[in-house]
Amino acid sequence: MASTHAHARSAWSGKWAFILAAAASAVGLGNMWRFPYLAAKYGGGTFLLTYLVLVFTFGVSLLLLETALGRTTGQSAIGAFKQFGKKYAFIGILASTVPFIITPYYCVIGGWVIKYFADYLSGSGSLLAESAYFDRFIGFAGEGLFATPLPWFLLYVLLTAVVVLLGVEKGIEKVSKFMMPVLVILSIIVAVFSLTMEGALEGLKFYIVPDFSNFSGKTVLAAMGQMFYSMSLAMGIMITYGSYMPKESNLERSVGQIEIFDTAIAFIAGLMIVPAVVAFNGGDPSGINAGPGLMFGTLPQVFERMWMGHLIGGVFFLLVLFAALTSSISLMETVVSIVCDKLHWKRRPATVAVTLFVLLLGLPSCLGYGPLASVQILGMAFLDFFDFISNSVLMPIVAFFTCLLVGWVVGTKTVSDEVEKNFPFHRKRLFEIMVRWVAPILVVCILVGQLLDVTGIMKL
Repeated sequence: MASTHAHARSAWSGKWAFILAAAASAVGLGNMWRFPYLAAKYGGGTFLLTYLVLVFTFGVSLLLLETALGRTTGQSAIGAFKQFGKKYAFIGILASTVPFIITPYYCVIGGWVIKYFADYLSGSGSLLAESAYFDRFIGFAGEGLFATPLPWFLLYVLLTAVVVLLGVEKGIEKVSKFMMPVLVILSIIVAVFSLTMEGALEGLKFYIVPDFSNFSGKTVLAAMGQMFYSMSLAMGIMITYGSYMPKESNLERSVGQIEIFDTAIAFIAGLMIVPAVVAFNGGDPSGINAGPGLMFGTLPQVFERMWMGHLIGGVFFLLVLFAALTSSISLMETVVSIVCDKLHWKRRPATVAVTLFVLLLGLPSCLGYGPLASVQILGMAFLDFFDFISNSVLMPIVAFFTCLLVGWVVGTKTVSDEVEKNFPFHRKRLFEIMVRWVAPILVVCILVGQLLDVTGIMKL
């Protein structure tokens, strides 16, 4: 399907530019704290094996689907779905809503990461190991403006905006080419160092050796959810990035390389964290906290016990900062692309407008554990609520309708033809089965599971 797009569109300079940028988008905070936490909670090696099976079947199919939609239409999410008929534009609108919701609160968490990196850099790493430090920081209980999340949030948003303002080739592409190799190298260094801790080898065994007595339906559900969010699915990012992709690139191979890159980083993140924290907890994996509690609470205490722990802590938070930035850049780029496509604005005014939007909408999440702590939505702080709406509700719904549209309405041939323009489609049969039959069922399971979890009916 030819694009009807009116203005000149940005493009990647080549295949590896797209792969590194898309992998950078997929690699984010979910890889760095969510994957290790879930691996520890759901049986280590058992969870890891389940995750790998799902990624190389379910995950690759949805990733290929979205990238192909972007390339064949040459548009971001709203325009891409609209080309199949105006009545399908709502799918693109829902998908586009996700990065508009995620980007502001993601930048708040990115600001926390900058703060921790700055503390290690200034030699204040010991303070971070205090059990109440993180709560004091996000609760605005520290002394002085820089002991609060506000200036760090502002700094993080501006860093992200500068890269997006520079555009695809000069900004996102150059940053990704630098950050992704550095991220991999630093990850491996910290992982090797973590394994030198006393008791870490027991943690390593727990992490990589499956124990099927720990296997349950919750394991599958948790692995599906992690795979879904980690790979930047159902939020318009891969459609946008696919729209910049050259027609002569091997789409199937490129998507496979992104998949391997993202999975490898998640695996290495597990190597960094799970053995070290299991050792810290005296061999008990159940002591690993979820989400921010793991990264900002437990890990500084682990680093404090390590030889050269302050250096390792500084390197780790630099690494996390790289991972966070690559994801927030892709999120903001998607929002900017939507604004450019719909309003026919140039990149500069669109980026400025989006930056102001992110700052404005991010303020409630930034203040939500401090001055606005008394204000809650459905019993959740602002950041937790925005995370729930985007990740647990909108993303599964978008993926479900996308699979129905491509699998049953316009047909999988639309994607297959795009993949097969210059190269054979080796996983064509698997793709068809996944999109038509398996993926819709799994996505519904994710949605229902997340809703049951948040309501307390069934805790994941």
